[in-house]
Amino acid sequence: MITLEQVSFAYGLKGPMVLTDLDLRLRQGEVTALVGPNGCGKTTLGKLLVGILKPVRGRVQVKGMDTRVTELSSLGKMIGYLFQEPERQLFAPTVREELSFVADLMGKKEDGSCERVKHLLERFQLQDFAEDFPFQLSRGEKQRLAIAAVMVNEPEYFIFDEPTTGLDELRRKDLSEILKRLVASGTGMLIISHDKALVQRHAQRLIRLEGGKIIEDRAVA
Repeated sequence: MITLEQVSFAYGLKGPMVLTDLDLRLRQGEVTALVGPNGCGKTTLGKLLVGILKPVRGRVQVKGMDTRVTELSSLGKMIGYLFQEPERQLFAPTVREELSFVADLMGKKEDGSCERVKHLLERFQLQDFAEDFPFQLSRGEKQRLAIAAVMVNEPEYFIFDEPTTGLDELRRKDLSEILKRLVASGTGMLIISHDKALVQRHAQRLIRLEGGKIIEDRAVA
């Protein structure tokens, strides 16, 4: 699904390398956990994978398409990205419009979008908040809305950046159920997380990043 070849990245022309000479293949249908200490480059790597950032050396390819020359909208149809702070992805005046706007933007308005929006509202337990202002929702509700908005695109792969941050135990269980359903549908994902319980529950593969380099890459029993 995603391939990195000798990828290095730095912020600014004279900044230090955050990531150095990374080679990596992420497979469709596989659940991979990316772990490591704060500041090791996990979020930077996630943004490189979806094309938000571009490598200073090397190449990132999504299904054979080079992220340096491929529009973000095209990459967004294949990869869903959930930021650490879901507020960064929300902007519409109501929950329903948040989902409808994404459907329209991605050219899905003529393809049963009303039914799809209704289905996602129900699937993510947001139907009671459909006419509410997204920024008035709880963190867990905002996160469910952000995931639902990404799912309007029906992506083949997800990248979740610290998805359990700020969630109580009940909402963590809700998130786990969402991840299970995504996996059951054949969707692959990369979970960037410090949450050991989440990693142990879902990961099939574990990648450890440290000092901008991959120091461990193994299957999880």
